[in-house]
Amino acid sequence: MKTNKKIILLVIATLLTFPFFGKELFPDGTPIPDWFRTYEKVDINKLGKLYKITDYGVVSDSTLLQTEQIQAVIDRAQANGGGVISVPQGVYLSGALFFKQNTHLHLEKNAVLKGSDDISNYPVLTTRIEGQSIDYFSAFINADGLDGFTISGEGTINGNGLRYWKSFWLRRRVNPKCTNLDEMRPRLVFISNSKNVHLTGVSLINSPFWTTHLYKCENVRLSNLTIFAPREPVKAPSSDAVDIDVCKNVHITRCNISVNDDAIALKGGKGPLADKDDNNGGNSNVIIEDCNFGFCHGVLTCGSESIHNRNIVVRRLQVDQAVRLLWLKMRPDTPQNYEYILVEDITGNANSFLYIKPWTQFFDLQGQTVMPLSYGSHVTLRNITLECNNFFDVTESDQYVLSDFTLENLRITAKKEDIPQGFIRNLELKNITVNGQKRF
Repeated sequence: MKTNKKIILLVIATLLTFPFFGKELFPDGTPIPDWFRTYEKVDINKLGKLYKITDYGVVSDSTLLQTEQIQAVIDRAQANGGGVISVPQGVYLSGALFFKQNTHLHLEKNAVLKGSDDISNYPVLTTRIEGQSIDYFSAFINADGLDGFTISGEGTINGNGLRYWKSFWLRRRVNPKCTNLDEMRPRLVFISNSKNVHLTGVSLINSPFWTTHLYKCENVRLSNLTIFAPREPVKAPSSDAVDIDVCKNVHITRCNISVNDDAIALKGGKGPLADKDDNNGGNSNVIIEDCNFGFCHGVLTCGSESIHNRNIVVRRLQVDQAVRLLWLKMRPDTPQNYEYILVEDITGNANSFLYIKPWTQFFDLQGQTVMPLSYGSHVTLRNITLECNNFFDVTESDQYVLSDFTLENLRITAKKEDIPQGFIRNLELKNITVNGQKRF
């Protein structure tokens, strides 16, 4: 018996050395890189000299604007080879801040970096917004072209968005067709053209606009964050928690998220020629896991400014009061391809389990005469227990082709429980119980 046990252990040890043995795979069958598993907590002691902002003339005062003073600390750190800009306990009011290579942001417990609610404190520059590269306002926290940038700590970045939200809804009353770009609002955090980024521990709250926007980034990890924007008494419009825009290798883990728009939104471009623009592109290798989601319009939303998303994994979530679990925004003026998406091991409640319909709010063919055809394929939802109003909230359309959908091991409680069939090619339904009755 002992000999057999030794042989078994030897076989296991040998197999473990075989390439890719035991490795998880993305939905398209490619191995998930070790980067998603092998990472350390941010240790500010390894990131260079500590620059505590109060040592450089910055004072705790929620009413005193100190943008220039805080930026001077960042610039000093960068000039001296880099370091950590540390925000101690207290409240510090600032406009737009721009981090440089080898500089980092750390917020101590009970520290609050508070954004100005005066838009003139955010410069207009060429940036990325709503699937376009245009002149618009900077974010509160900005990082561009950096390698290894981190935001860490137990403090809070507060966008101070109430004044912006009220202004937006007032403008909507006067002009119901006004867009986000018509109303002047900064994002909370914008990180672009960067790699090896880690945001961890902090709270990102009350953003005037999108909360965390990642553009053309690679190897970005968001861990143990609290991301919040209210839906009452004043709704925080378009306060997406995380917008992933032309990125590769994004890991969102152990976060608590509740916002008054999409929680995780995949972006990348819009318009009939969006796939011909070098500023646009797809997202690939995105894993969202072990998180709690409160109210949001979509836990995972592909769109509305999106052209290609591939290898997207959403798993081990607790969801409460989401409007939609998975939302594929099919925009008829943009060529879209949403493929190899896996949603699994989810519990909680949402208004809609799966939502796929044409999205035409800002339809614009930009002079083209033919609407592009879009695709959604290789989408799997499995091992999910969910209470919802609408189970299969999907409509047929000549604007898109849906194929290779798998729904497996589902326990659903729903008011509208029908699963329309016939227009999704290769729709597989396995072990599905709805309202206590096994349907497939």
